[in-house]
Amino acid sequence: MGRGWRVLPRIKRGAVVLVVALAASVVTALPAASDPTWEQWARLRMCESSDRYDINTGTGYYGAYQFDLPTWRSVGGTGKPHQASPAEQDYRALYLYRMRGWQPWECANKHFLNLREDADARSKVVPSYEDAAYIGGEGELPPLPDGTDVDTGPAEMPPWPGVVYAYGDCAVPLKDFQLRMNVFDLGYTFTGSGCYRDQTKRAVLALQRANGINDSGRLGPKTWRAAWEGKPPRP
Repeated sequence: MGRGWRVLPRIKRGAVVLVVALAASVVTALPAASDPTWEQWARLRMCESSDRYDINTGTGYYGAYQFDLPTWRSVGGTGKPHQASPAEQDYRALYLYRMRGWQPWECANKHFLNLREDADARSKVVPSYEDAAYIGGEGELPPLPDGTDVDTGPAEMPPWPGVVYAYGDCAVPLKDFQLRMNVFDLGYTFTGSGCYRDQTKRAVLALQRANGINDSGRLGPKTWRAAWEGKPPRP
């Protein structure tokens, strides 16, 4: 078998430059030992698939990490990668990294992201799902048990970051907004991944509708302010 992945033809290399300056403060759970950081995984996904977990290229490569089926199955995956949950794809990607390092991903080589391997690369240590939880493709969790402490982010409104965010964006300031949504009873709990996906969109729309803001689903300055100073959204 050759490389397990290839770069999607329609993804320009310039897309590697993310909308955000990814920072370590985004990570709400630390990687085990020396595993790659959240930022590195986010950069890899953006390059491989534009961070789309459900993508099927029609060329034999699937999901956020562009697995081919033999590689997916080699790390215990079943079915097709793009039909698996983000958490499952994250786990299988970490599993592969533990087995083979960055070698399977063209995007990781020096011509694209220049990601460096660390002590866990090729260690052959099978990870647990808990080990992979920090990767956080979705960044939302089911409701937590009563009495569980939940991170609600900064109590005072951080400065507006000056960027209007939309579905698919990943940015450090999105973490503050997501964690702020944990103040409200929306039926799910954010981990603060910094990536705008389905649950973030639901929260943005609910906040916009509760505060008479055009429900575009785009997180602009009015919606940002409403998260701290507006009416609480409805689930």
